[in-house]
Order: sequence, then C-alpha cells, then structure tokens
Amino acid sequence: MRAASERGRALRSRTGWIIPPSVAFVLIGLGLSTLGAGLTLPVPPRVFLAIALPGLVFEAAFRTRLEVLRPTAAAVLLLAVPGVVLVATIVAAVLSWATGLASGPAFVVGAMVAATDPAAVLATFRRIPVPERLATTVEMESLVNDGTGIVLFGLALDMLAGGGTAGGAVAAFLWSVLGGGAIGAIAGWAAGRLVRQIHDRPTQLTLTVALAYGSYLAADLVGASGVIATLAAATVFGAGARHALPDRAIGGIDRVWDALALVISAAVFVLIGLLISPQALVHALGPIAWGILAVLVARAIVVYGLLGGTSRAVAGVRGRAGDAQPIPAAWLHVLFWAALRGAVSVALALSLPADLPDRDLLQAITFGIVLFTILVQGTTAARVVRRSGAVAQA
Repeated sequence: MRAASERGRALRSRTGWIIPPSVAFVLIGLGLSTLGAGLTLPVPPRVFLAIALPGLVFEAAFRTRLEVLRPTAAAVLLLAVPGVVLVATIVAAVLSWATGLASGPAFVVGAMVAATDPAAVLATFRRIPVPERLATTVEMESLVNDGTGIVLFGLALDMLAGGGTAGGAVAAFLWSVLGGGAIGAIAGWAAGRLVRQIHDRPTQLTLTVALAYGSYLAADLVGASGVIATLAAATVFGAGARHALPDRAIGGIDRVWDALALVISAAVFVLIGLLISPQALVHALGPIAWGILAVLVARAIVVYGLLGGTSRAVAGVRGRAGDAQPIPAAWLHVLFWAALRGAVSVALALSLPADLPDRDLLQAITFGIVLFTILVQGTTAARVVRRSGAVAQA
C-alpha cells in the first residue's frame, strides 16, 4: 500500500540514512507501547482492513497511468500471485523445519507475511529518482498482493480447521481474484460513465469515495477480494476520468485523496507500533529470527529466480527481434529489498481465532518480521537504491 504520508519530506539522520515518516510513526507507537500504553485493536481486524485498505488502494491506483502500468503488468502479476504463494510456502517450510511448528500454523504465518507494504521505500523514491517503471512495479505489486495475501490467509485458516479441500481452495482463490477484479472493473466503468454527467466537485468526490468503499464491500459480500475490486475500480475509473474530466477536476480529486490517505497512513503506522508488544517479541526471538531469514530467502528466490529468470527467458526468445530486454539487475536488487511488511500482516495476525493453537507465537513471529522490515529495510532502502545503480538509469 502506498502511504500518502510518505509524500512529506523524509527525515535524514546524521549517518545519511533517509528515515521515512512511516518508520517515525511506528517508532512513536513502539515508544508508547514500551511505556505501558497497552492497546488492543479498537475495532475488529476485518473492520480495520475495510476502513484502511480501500482508501489507500484507491488513492494509489487512481494516480497510476495505464501507459506506465502496461509494461509492468506481467512482472506485477508474477510477483503478486505465484510470488506470494511461493513466499508463503517457503516461510512455512523453514519455520516447520527449524522451530518444530506444525505445517498448518506455519503456513498461516507464511500467508500473513507474504504480502508487501513498501511505503517507506516509496518515500525513498521521492528523494532519490528511479525509473518510473520500477517505482510503478513496486507500488502495484503491493496493491495486488494485498488481495492475494488476504485470500491465501483465509484459505489457510479454512484448511487448518478442516473445512476445505485442495481443489476447493484453488477454486475459491480463483473466484476471489477474478471475481473481485470483475466487480471492480464493472463498478469503475459505471462510475466513469456517471462522472461525465456530474459537474459539481463535491459530488464528484463523493462518487469516488462511494466507488472505493462500495466496490470493496460488494466484492467482500460475495466472497471475492475487496482489495482487488477496489484496485480494478480505481484503475478503470481513473483511466476514464482523465479523458472525461478537466485537469482541475482531476487535480482536486488527487488532492483530497492525498489528504485522506495521509490521515489513514499515519493512524495505521502508529497503531502498528502500539499493537506490537516488545515483551512478546523477546520471548519469541528464535522463531522470529528464523522467520526473518525465511522471508528474505523466499523474496530472493521470487525476485532473482522467478522474476529475473522469467525475464531473461522471455528476452532470450524475443530478443532476436530486438524488442525485449531482461529486467536490469539493479532493479532486481531494489525489488528484493523493497519487500517490507506492514498493516495487512498485523491486521491478519490480530484476526487469528482465539482458540487457534500457538496463536500468541504466530502473532509474535508476524509482528517481529513486520518490525524488522520496517525498521531495518525501511531505513536502509536509500542506500540500497543508490548502490544498486538504479538511480543512474532514471
């Protein structure tokens, strides 16, 4: 999810590190948590996701131009669908082997941490210029894989409870992704047609809010992915609106959604810090360390093996005609380190059933991985971008 709060100036420490606002917000929350400000999520995790995700997803997808998205679509889908499944599987295998955790609960952890939330990295991109296609790939992957990760998590819990089969899980997964995309695309097309008849700015803005949250809830109601629905709705609506509305109207919509996403992002990252208990992390340091290692290894396999290998293979087949080039190694380095985890992982961990075996341990592993990616990868992203060589290609 792209956090609009990252549009503000990132803080630069004396060591030259860029400290994104999202990291600062998490540290504020952690500080309050350490001081004893114990907190539980004020709303059910499902409601929390329904409030936060549609706003953040719509804000980012509405601004994405199709001409930039098209060349990155294949890479995004590869990372966000089979890539998410592969990460969840590898994390589950490592945790099960190294910690003795049963395979079912281990796969639940894998599903919770499979989706990325690179808000801090996107803040770095605004201070250090990178190719637009690279920034779009990072951002759109996080939007699509939020939906994939949430669907995979639900299926993992169903299988763990003995309420599903492998074939049923595949069918449910396909319906969640394809059904959500279809619902969102139809809603976005209809809203794009309707907005042409509206000349009142507040009404136009109200329509976008109804589209963002209405498409999410409609898809969720029929068991499809709300995130995918909102993503498709925003992309289709944005493409149509930019042709139908004057630049002033589009600018007004952008500014309002920018402010809305700023408020949501700040609240989400402070809440992440508040909800993570330092004491629980200390008691689960061993499994957390294995989880972090598993996430990094899995991401490397997905980025360098799945994406990089596929890119080279396609370039080798089509390169004879001179119309294809493999993804640059510098981009792969950035994509590897940009895989932070955030609000979705935390919300999913909080939504675990109260009677689930080892629930506290599963939550601690997930929170520890989230904290590592935000505080370590988020604060060092600038150095990775510079040293990778991606800046020189901007």
